[in-house]
Amino acid sequence: MLKFLKSKWIKIPYTVFLYAFAIYGFFLTATYLAVKFKWTNNEGMIDENNRYFQDMHNKYNQSFRVDSVSMQQHRYEALNRIMVLNQFHPKNAEYILSTLLKTNDERIALKMLDAVDLRLRKNKKYRVALADMRSKHSKRQKTTGLSVFEWMNVAEWQDFKIAVQKDKKYIDSAARITGVESRLIVSCLVGEQIRLFNSNRESYKNYIGPLKVLVLENHLSYGVTGIKESTAQKIENFLKDSTSVYYLGKEYAHLLDYDSIRSYKNNINDTMSVRLQRLVQFKDHYYSYLYTALFLKQMKMQWERAGYPIDDRPEILASLFNLGYQRSKPKKNPAVGGSDFKIHETNYTFGAVAFEFYYSGELADVFPYQKSMFDWNKKQAKSKKHKR
Repeated sequence: MLKFLKSKWIKIPYTVFLYAFAIYGFFLTATYLAVKFKWTNNEGMIDENNRYFQDMHNKYNQSFRVDSVSMQQHRYEALNRIMVLNQFHPKNAEYILSTLLKTNDERIALKMLDAVDLRLRKNKKYRVALADMRSKHSKRQKTTGLSVFEWMNVAEWQDFKIAVQKDKKYIDSAARITGVESRLIVSCLVGEQIRLFNSNRESYKNYIGPLKVLVLENHLSYGVTGIKESTAQKIENFLKDSTSVYYLGKEYAHLLDYDSIRSYKNNINDTMSVRLQRLVQFKDHYYSYLYTALFLKQMKMQWERAGYPIDDRPEILASLFNLGYQRSKPKKNPAVGGSDFKIHETNYTFGAVAFEFYYSGELADVFPYQKSMFDWNKKQAKSKKHKR
């Protein structure tokens, strides 16, 4: 028996088992001690791009400006970078553009682009394309908070914007009843009032500057849009003359009929005709806008009937408003012009100023662009009726 236990068949397995058990015991002991003394705690590693992440955090939380001019710059930057990315990874470019359009948040879009830049930092072609885009952008003139239309940068323009908004209800009322876009009416108002934009003129000193109200003309030209009496009379006559090229239709024939019950007199117009008394009202400028709108529509009809439509030419319509019926001769290539004047030593024409205002986007929240300058309200009504 003893001989059998000493044989290699028993001795070798026993020895192996003994050492294995000892090793296992040591492993358990070591594990216990490691856990107890926190030898196994993983301190982790610092990402190689940690500094980049911190810089990005600082950029968007400290120096990221949110004023309107800066935000516009951020949007241009984002769109330019998206276009570059689209050349390499259109799928990611699509994601970022979609996010920008949905959220309208330039900060998010730029952070998404920064994440892409980090991942593509070793892509030489992408880095070159991005650097080229930025180089071209940096060579451009720096953005300013000023308008490209210099006459809108004068202090008087800010006063005018306050003044014209006080007349919104009268302008919109004239627009609804005539079907002439409010913004087009205001373009003619701008052309007439802006020639007074000189801080040395009495009209500015007395009205626009201190009171923030429009200048009411009462000599030769009348009202806030400067309508001559002869022009006002022609506007009235053409509304009723069905044989005229200016005729607008039966529904407009009585828009300027006189109300014999109402008095329009005040302390500066009591010697004027009723026609002019309506135009020379201190606060209620409705008739100034109504006459203006009807004149514009009469011009539109005249040129349309002659085969030269100008219903999308605010600069021509405004020029004709300034020049009058006698200068309205329909032709293929009409000229923009009208009276010329200076604003802070720079020359302008009536038609050009009206054009620049109309397409400037200024006051678009107050006097928005319609789908058409004429009869947009009737077209909308017909569309709704058709849908029903």
